[in-house]
Amino acid sequence: MSTSEEISTLLVTKFGTDPEAIRPNVPLHRLRLDSLALEELRLHIEDRLDVDLEDVALTSRDTVGRLVEAVQGKVTA
Repeated sequence: MSTSEEISTLLVTKFGTDPEAIRPNVPLHRLRLDSLALEELRLHIEDRLDVDLEDVALTSRDTVGRLVEAVQGKVTA
């Protein structure tokens, strides 16, 4: 499963996000992810993909694509 698919799966299963709403250009706040939800998502991604995202700064204004890029950068590092 790709990083993008893993993140989409987490958004759907953990946050009840509509799969149709998850697109690279959609800001995270449009998916109803506030700062607390982003922190929870970060922890789920770290557990699922075995990466450390501590130094990745994301806000709800960032897009799904930016999140995927940041995580992929850590997975391939």
